[in-house]
Amino acid sequence: MTPLIEFKDVFKIYNMGDNVVRAVDGISIQIEKGEFVAIVGQSGSGKSTCMNIIGCLDVPTQGQYMLAGKDVGTLNDNKLAEIRNKMLGFIFQQYNLLPKLTVLENVEVSLLYGNVPKGERIDRAKKALDRVGLTDKLEHTPSQLSGGQQQRVSIARALAGSPSVILADEPTGALDSKTGRDVLALLQELNREGNTIVLITHDNSIAATAQRIIRLADGKVVYDGPSGGKGAVVHAEDEEAVSQ
Repeated sequence: MTPLIEFKDVFKIYNMGDNVVRAVDGISIQIEKGEFVAIVGQSGSGKSTCMNIIGCLDVPTQGQYMLAGKDVGTLNDNKLAEIRNKMLGFIFQQYNLLPKLTVLENVEVSLLYGNVPKGERIDRAKKALDRVGLTDKLEHTPSQLSGGQQQRVSIARALAGSPSVILADEPTGALDSKTGRDVLALLQELNREGNTIVLITHDNSIAATAQRIIRLADGKVVYDGPSGGKGAVVHAEDEEAVSQ
């Protein structure tokens, strides 16, 4: 079967004055439909650049990024926007909710760009919010919610579009530890229901909630395997040694 996500010798190179920065340095990975994968690494490891490429927010300098068999690097901006809207659901650290809209409207608005009829938008938004346990908060605004509830709204927003991939960027970074564990448990539950989840994090304990860890250092893959495997957890002081 065709992998849902595939990097084929992907590079992302930036020229900064006299310096050449290889943010992603020849990465080849495959992620299958239904996996829960954490891409983990310290600052400067390349994980954010990989996230931007997977999310069709950027394209490789060299190599190929294939999403459901499509070569993303050959697509124009309009096609990239269409893929982001139809195939990708984003969960951000800071929630990115619109403060003047209700919870229901925040989820519904994510479907506007797909030209989904209003009745269907409302129905899908309500179902997504029910899935994350917020049926009783539909008319609340974000300021009336806790941080954990706001993050659940952002998860519902991602789910409402029935994406092929849920891309979660440090989804617990703004939460206390207990609320963060609750959000991670929800992501695990969504994965058990068949959703493909790619989690971006710098935190070993958060990465360990995924089934598989792809660890990056200096733009390269230094570990790709089960979350319980040797080398899955690397401390900051050991990162340089692992990459050698």
